[in-house]
Formats: sequence, C-alpha cells, structure tokens
Amino acid sequence: MQARDASQLQSTEFSRILLIKPSALGDVIHTIPLLVKLRARYPGAAIDWLITPENADVVRHHPALSNVVIFARRDFSKRGQRSRAVLTFLDLLKQIRRAKYDLVIDMHGQLRSAFFALISGARVRIGFDRPIKFSRTISDEHDLKNVPNRGWRGAREGSWLAYTHRIPIPTLDVHAIDRYLWVAPLLGLDDEPPDLRIYLSSETILKVQRLLEEHGVPASKPLVVLVPGTIWETKHWTIEGFAGVARHFLREGFAVALAGTKRDQFRCRQIAAAAAGTCDLSGKTTPADLAALIRRAEVAVTNDSGSMHLAASLDKPMVSVFGPTNPVHIGPYQRPESVVRLDLPCSPCNFRRLSQCPFDHACMKQVTSAMVLERVQKILASPK
Repeated sequence: MQARDASQLQSTEFSRILLIKPSALGDVIHTIPLLVKLRARYPGAAIDWLITPENADVVRHHPALSNVVIFARRDFSKRGQRSRAVLTFLDLLKQIRRAKYDLVIDMHGQLRSAFFALISGARVRIGFDRPIKFSRTISDEHDLKNVPNRGWRGAREGSWLAYTHRIPIPTLDVHAIDRYLWVAPLLGLDDEPPDLRIYLSSETILKVQRLLEEHGVPASKPLVVLVPGTIWETKHWTIEGFAGVARHFLREGFAVALAGTKRDQFRCRQIAAAAAGTCDLSGKTTPADLAALIRRAEVAVTNDSGSMHLAASLDKPMVSVFGPTNPVHIGPYQRPESVVRLDLPCSPCNFRRLSQCPFDHACMKQVTSAMVLERVQKILASPK
C-alpha cells in the first residue's frame, strides 16, 4: 500500500463499520480491544459485529458496540434444518448488503469471512495479508523462543484477495491481541493499552446467581470455578489434576463449581465423582453465563481455552495449564504468572490430537495438582 493511500485511510471518517470475528470464544475476546479503539477513533459511527449466536451475549452489551449481526453457522449441521439455515443465511447476506457499510474489518481471515466482506460492498475492506513462512525467533522479552510449525501465520484460503487493504505480518512471535491491533496504523487508531473488559447484562448475572443457589451455593459462600474442557484433545489437563484442586478447595471451605459445554460433561462428571461435593454445572451455561460464573468466583482454574480469556478480561485471579500451545502467543494477556507449564523440549508443538504425540502427553500428565495449587496460592497472596 502506498504511503499516500495509508495517510488517506487514516484521515477518512467512516460512518458504518462492520467487524467480522464470529468465533471462537477466545478469539472474540482478543478482538474486543480493537472494538474499543474503533469507537474511540469513530465516536459517531455505527459499529456492528458479525458473530455467532453462542458468543453474541459476550459482546452485545459492550458500550462501544452498536449492534450484533448474527451468523448462525452451526444451523447448517443440524439435522432437518438445512433448508431453514440456507434461507436465514440468504437473509443475513441481504442484511449485510442493506447496511451499506463503508468499512469492513475481517479479523477471521477465512473464505467465508472474506465472502461476507465482499458481499457488503464496502469500499474499504481490511484483513490480514497472505501467510508468511515460519521461522525460529530470538526474542528477549519472550521465554519461549520458538514458533512451532503449526498454527496461525496469516489470512487463509485466499481470503486476502478480498481485501482492499492488507495488514502486514512482520512476525509470528506476538500475542494474538497485539496482532489484531496491527490494524491500528492503517486507520490512525490510538496507542492506549488494550482494554479487554467485557460487559454482562444484569439478567445474566442474576441467572447465574440463581443457578448456583439451586445447586446449594449461596451468594455468601466463596467460590472456585474449574473449567476442564477444551476442543483440542492435547490441551486437556488430567482428570486427577482438576479433582485434586477441587478436593483442596472443598477442604478449605470453598464451593467448587465445574463448568463447560455439553461436550465437556463426561470429563466434568469424572472430576465430580473424584471430588465429592463439587457442583457440576457443565452443559448448563452459555459463554455469557460462564463469564458471570467466573466473575462471581475467587479464582478460576482452566486449560488453554476461552474460559481462560474470560477470566483475563474480567481481571480475575486465574491459573491455566499449558502444554501443546504457546502462552506467549495465546495465553492470558500480559499475565505470565497465571500459566503453569513444563519446560519440555517438545513443547509447544501445536498438535491437536493425542495420536500425534510421541511422548504420551507428558506436557500435561506431568503437571500435578500441587504445582497448580502452589501457583494459585501465590497469585491469591499477591497484592493487586
């Protein structure tokens, strides 16, 4: 992009903006600082966010946001709803077209998100540049001088062809939040520290309070939340590890709640069986409910998952167990003390499936509940 083009873009006053980042939960939270900066730069603009319905309530009440635009992606895979999903999708395309956006920012960088950007008809469409090559890094500020051979490295599936302006990718050795903010120089956004805060409705907070009371946890009782689920097989910390943490806090007089999606219910049941008295709420909360649950807690213990980023955005004490992924890139933002991991030569590997691991999942199996509890106690004892 020519310097003159960049200068012109910085001085343009856009009035209708669409931010595209439909999923996953952690990625949505990583995008919130960009939303805040867009509002600061364009205080009078309508700023909408294209997002999936399950994550919509996490951002819906943010004061910087004008509206959520719902992309019901999962409806296409529901039996008997394909025709209805197609009609809803066509309505969505019409809605995007009618909105007459003049700026679209695609932080997702896949074929479908680029398609939405094109359909919008916006004269300015911004997204990441094409993938760059992986390279080993030497970084004084990062403990892990390592970029694994798998993971994000740029816009995918040719999506970069849909953009009028592309965000350069100078390095892969950076946290996702900082990476999303690389758009700032293009638009003349401020350089204030990233604001990760999320805003929940009073209805969501009351709903979670009632849910806890129905499971025998009064508002007066201190709470610890454990979130043992995650999509990748390799990111799961052990059942016994979570159970050991639960038993410790139950002995200390805390209520302990397990949370997760329906997909996580089997793991949560195993942990609850190994730690009698634990409250199992798996499958009973939306992402916004989970945020309200973590907001209520004294501390949260998680894997590398969206729940970890919720805790960070709520500024709650938390500890996350890492193994196959790099906390420098996708860990809790600017909270290295909240990460427990083993310094193994094979980690991070970015393998998703246990069948890919030649070391019997050592990075997670060798992390004990005692290690995690020691870190929890240290964080809780630290002055805020």
